[in-house]
Amino acid sequence: MAKAEFRQDRGVDQVKAAFLDRDGVINLDTGYVHRWDEFVFAPGAIAAMRDLQTAGFMLIVVTNQAGIARGYYSTEHFETLTAQMLGHLEREGVRITAVYHCPHHPAGSVPALSIECDCRKPAPGMLLAAAREHGLSLANSILIGDKPSDIGAAQAAGVGRAYMVESDNIDSVSTGVTSDGVFASLPACIDHILGRA
Repeated sequence: MAKAEFRQDRGVDQVKAAFLDRDGVINLDTGYVHRWDEFVFAPGAIAAMRDLQTAGFMLIVVTNQAGIARGYYSTEHFETLTAQMLGHLEREGVRITAVYHCPHHPAGSVPALSIECDCRKPAPGMLLAAAREHGLSLANSILIGDKPSDIGAAQAAGVGRAYMVESDNIDSVSTGVTSDGVFASLPACIDHILGRA
């Protein structure tokens, strides 16, 4: 089941969210990132998130973390890294409202987490939980990811628009997933969303 971490209420009535995948969108995806010393923000990502926030989007991270189920790192490692990421972003003027993660994978090595679930993207569980807990209009929200599973989750949840950024993980263009656009980076995607490109 999807679980919210580090929820931070804004105290304002915002009903649209920008759902952001983490690895490959916010930070460079070097494979099962779980320590701050290996966490590198993608070029321009912080400024792009700040622009989304200024445009009235609630920022919510939705991330598959199969490394937990595979035993590569623990939930505590994930939570520590998340706190460090949020602290850094706060200092840069970016406030993440919530971080949702899925620790499951059917081929994992941790028995309790090696299950089929409703939160691992492309399942929509994390997005639906966020909508319930934060009073979001999914139709007015957007999602930005780097994998077909991100787009699938957005479509299953009824998110209004879903975009892909290119990463080293996949060939975004040839996956057959229909997104609302494929961009070279998060900043390029935000420029499009905000009508600057």
